[in-house]
Amino acid sequence: MRKKAKLVGVAGLLCVFLFLLVSIGLGAVWISPSVIADSLFSFQNSHIEHQLIREVRIPRALTAALVGAALAVAGAIMQGLTRNPLADPSIIGITHGAGLAIAVSLAFVGSGSYWNLLLWSFAGSAIGACLVFVFSVIAKDRISPVTLTLAGAALSTLFSALSTGIALYFQVSQDLSFWIAGGLSGTKWLHVMILVPTVLIGLILSLFISRSLTILSMGEEVATGLGQSLANIRWIGIITVVLLSGVAVSIAGAIGFIGLVIPHIIRLLLGSNYQVVIPLSAIAGALLLIVADIGARMINPPFETPVSAITALVGVPFFLYLSRTKRGYM
Repeated sequence: MRKKAKLVGVAGLLCVFLFLLVSIGLGAVWISPSVIADSLFSFQNSHIEHQLIREVRIPRALTAALVGAALAVAGAIMQGLTRNPLADPSIIGITHGAGLAIAVSLAFVGSGSYWNLLLWSFAGSAIGACLVFVFSVIAKDRISPVTLTLAGAALSTLFSALSTGIALYFQVSQDLSFWIAGGLSGTKWLHVMILVPTVLIGLILSLFISRSLTILSMGEEVATGLGQSLANIRWIGIITVVLLSGVAVSIAGAIGFIGLVIPHIIRLLLGSNYQVVIPLSAIAGALLLIVADIGARMINPPFETPVSAITALVGVPFFLYLSRTKRGYM
C-alpha cells in the first residue's frame, strides 16, 4: 500500500506541474509554450506576454494549487475528527462563517488592507469551526453523518442570510460578491507569499496529528484506550482547519466541495491511513482547483465563470451519492 501511495503521489505531482503549465498558457490570450519557457528563464520584462505570465498567470496558478491543497486538507481533518464522511468546511458552516466575518468587516471597518480581511476571515472560520465541534460533542448521535451535516447546513444558511442582510443594509454587496461567488481573478504574488507559509504550517500540523486521526477512525473508545488525548487532537485539528480554510476563503472566496470530494476519493483508493490521506489530499486538491480554474476561464472567454460553479458540478453529485448510500469510510 505504501508503494502504491508513493506512485500515486508522484503521478499526482507530475499532473500538478503539467496543469500548472497549461494554466499559465491558457486564458483570454493564448501564450505559446516557447514564450512561457522564455519568460521563466529570461529576466527581461520587455515583452508584454512576459509581464502577463509573471505578474498574472503564474501567481494565479500557484494560488489555485495552494488554495486547493488547503481546502482538501481541511476537509480531510474535519472528516477524521468528526468521523463523518460528509464533513467539509463549505458544507458545515466554516466557510460561510468566514464570509459573515468579512461582511461585518466591510460594513463596520471598511475594505482596508488585505491583512484586515485575512484576520476577520480567520475569526469567522474559528467561530464556525467551534460551533460545529461543540455540536459534535454535545449531540447524542454525534457520529451520525446526517445529523452533523444538517446542523452544518443550518449554520451555513444562518451565516449566509446574515451576510446578505448586512451587505444589503450597509450597501457593500458589490464588495462581498467576490467572496460569495468564489474565484481566483486578481490574485497577486502577495497572496502566494501569504499562502505558502500558512499552508506549510497547516500541513505540518495535520501530519503531526495524522497518526492520531487514523487511530480515532477506529472509535473514540479505542483511541482513548491506546493513550490518545482526544482534547489535544481536537484542538490542534480545529486550529489547523481554521488556519487553512480561513486563508483560503480570504483569498479565493467560498469555493465548495473540494474538502468533501478529494479526501473521500483518496480513502476509497488507498484506505483511511491519514499519514497517506493528508499529503495525497493536498496534491489532489491542488490538481482539482487548477483544472477547475482553467475551465472557469475557458468556458466563456474573455469572461470568467465562477470557479465555485465548476467545483459544484463535481461536488454536488458526489455529495448526493454519499448522502444516499450513507456508507462510512472506516
